Amino acid sequence: MLRFRQMRTLQKFASVHANVHNHLRHLVDRQTYKQRRSAALAEWQALAS
Repeated sequence: MLRFRQMRTLQKFASVHANVHNHLRHLVDRQTYKQRRSAALAEWQALAS
């Protein structure tokens, strides 16, 4: 988040990233996906607090 100077730029990136991520999600098995999502959520919560 610190690399983005404007919130609008961050939102645009997140929107595109989410679409691509959802499109390619089937290439990763469920267990790996869940581990990565848990790690990402933990990092996001650490940054937000």
